[in-house]
Amino acid sequence: MNRVLLLGAGGFLGRHIRALLAEHTTVRSPDRTRCDLVRMDLPALTALIARERPDVVVTAAGRIVGSGHDFVQAHVVTTAKLIEAVAAAAPGARLVRIGSAAEYGVVPYGRAVREEHPGTPVSEYGLSHLAATRLAELAGDAGRLDTIVLRVFNPVGPGMPPGNMLARVTALVRAAAAGGAGDIALGLHDTYRDLVDVRDVAAAVLAATRCAAVGAERVVNVGSGRAVATRDVVRLLADVAGFTGRIREGGFPPDATRSAAVPWMCADVDRARRVLGWTPTYDLDASLRALWRADGDRPDGEPADRPVAGVAAG
Repeated sequence: MNRVLLLGAGGFLGRHIRALLAEHTTVRSPDRTRCDLVRMDLPALTALIARERPDVVVTAAGRIVGSGHDFVQAHVVTTAKLIEAVAAAAPGARLVRIGSAAEYGVVPYGRAVREEHPGTPVSEYGLSHLAATRLAELAGDAGRLDTIVLRVFNPVGPGMPPGNMLARVTALVRAAAAGGAGDIALGLHDTYRDLVDVRDVAAAVLAATRCAAVGAERVVNVGSGRAVATRDVVRLLADVAGFTGRIREGGFPPDATRSAAVPWMCADVDRARRVLGWTPTYDLDASLRALWRADGDRPDGEPADRPVAGVAAG
């Protein structure tokens, strides 16, 4: 049985990953007070890993908002520290990193993007993830560590962070229902996204902790394999919530330009099937229903259900 050290277990992805891993293996998931990857220095991180003696280290830590400096610290520097610490304290362990579809940048419209597609990020966020992925690839190719990067597309499900577009829609629909409003206002770009259920993401992480050595295929897409118009997703979530009112044009959040710069994104998930033995199992309707049941269909002020067992992409 693998002993897994999960970092970033308090985040949106991390909570779901922690819950599933705990059903199958021994999981250690120190909270941020014990392991803040940005603040912790290399000797302290190395000592932590030496104490835990993991077979697999999974890092779901990161951030989705901030400056270029914030993203570099959260993704690039932490990955470099983890590689050094794991190589020194647990050289036989596997390092599984959660990456992002933002590493690709703009891709051809209508095409499911494969992992070999050159990364040309359009944002500091995507660039920081790509740099961290390359560090993990180099460490694996050099034989320093067994590394896998799961390039996660747009995860959806219970407990989405407030800045996420679907979390905003959930809050708007709840407010409209409470106030008897007949419409909601939301800024929407004409974009298409590959939305993957957060429970499927957790299953991909579990598969990555168990699969055979991946060789050169260290980067693996984790998506649904289907692109959906953002406007259609919003309407579907409203329908799931029982909101039949109009969705009219409204304002955009400050970080909306990052999304608008990439009109189309869809994952080719063949490598995940071959390398991990993983395929997505939840359809979008089921994902949105789970999101609404946990985060939307509840009285104001009541906390959303959190799949916490004992506890992070963006």
